[in-house]
Amino acid sequence: MKTDVKLLAQICEVAGVPGHEQRVRELVLKNIKDIADTIESDNLGNVYAIKKGKDSSKRVMVAAHMDEIGFMVKHIDSNGFIRFHTLGGFDPKTLTAQRVVVHGKKDLIGVMGSKPIHIMTPEERNKNVQISDFFIDMGLPKKEVEKYITIGDTISRDRQLIEMGDCVNCKSIDNRVSVYVLIETLKLLEDCPYDVYGVFSVQEEVGIRGANVAAHNINPTFGFGLDTTIAYDLPGAREDEQITKLGEGVAIKLMDASTICDYRMVRYQKEIADKFKIKWQPELLPMGGTDTAGIQRMGKTGAIAGAISIPTRHLHQVIEMAHKSDIEASVLLLKHCLENLDKFDWSLK
Repeated sequence: MKTDVKLLAQICEVAGVPGHEQRVRELVLKNIKDIADTIESDNLGNVYAIKKGKDSSKRVMVAAHMDEIGFMVKHIDSNGFIRFHTLGGFDPKTLTAQRVVVHGKKDLIGVMGSKPIHIMTPEERNKNVQISDFFIDMGLPKKEVEKYITIGDTISRDRQLIEMGDCVNCKSIDNRVSVYVLIETLKLLEDCPYDVYGVFSVQEEVGIRGANVAAHNINPTFGFGLDTTIAYDLPGAREDEQITKLGEGVAIKLMDASTICDYRMVRYQKEIADKFKIKWQPELLPMGGTDTAGIQRMGKTGAIAGAISIPTRHLHQVIEMAHKSDIEASVLLLKHCLENLDKFDWSLK
């Protein structure tokens, strides 16, 4: 199989910050309407693509969050410049001179502005950049800005997907690449032993909120989180801090700051990867978390849960990068894991 770059671009480029995933949801629904047996949603906005298995006594939850890090308008000053609140975690230094889209009565382009370096004091030049140092310049006077924009409107990053060698580069690879992986896996699934709930979740970037609700609703026996992970295979990185490397295969998560993956699931994923000759690498992430935590803990009796991670460079920036072969390996690993769950000894031993 080859990565459908056109579909991936559509998914990555569409706007959908936490709590405002409507456009992503519409695109997801369009792409799953003919491949799911049943489609449901909940009050929070999660989408459930359900594929029936041979045995409905056990449920499998797979979650890929739809939201991307972004901003919300909190103030428009007397000259029409916008101050904003962050939705999700940002590295402030990466915001300099970036284009954004403000989603008001109509979408308007703005640019991140800050004090010019030419007039900074030595102290200002040497201090760490703060989110509060930035404003959004709409190129319009206050009167014109307020025709279309109000407090509470959302803001997303403006960046299109490009191919760079065997890699794809775009904003929101985290976590739209996992949305893509889940859609592609649902297309390929054949005979599954248990009912599969493909959940396109909301508000992960602000606290795994959607996955918590979905897991409580589904009460899964088994679970897989789908998300990106750090690939710090870059100049200056020690081997022990790289986490993963681009092009070295799908990552099987061992743990992160929110989850210790079930040892049975980790062993199962490794065995499946080896059996079907899928290139993989281990992931141990000392900070951060994913929907896996909600899947594992929010059902009534807990879930045997693990995670499939896509190695990604430049996470939480506007130029996130993933390798196409790693994306393809992620689809294959998830497919085979879902189709073979009844062939493994899940006893606690």
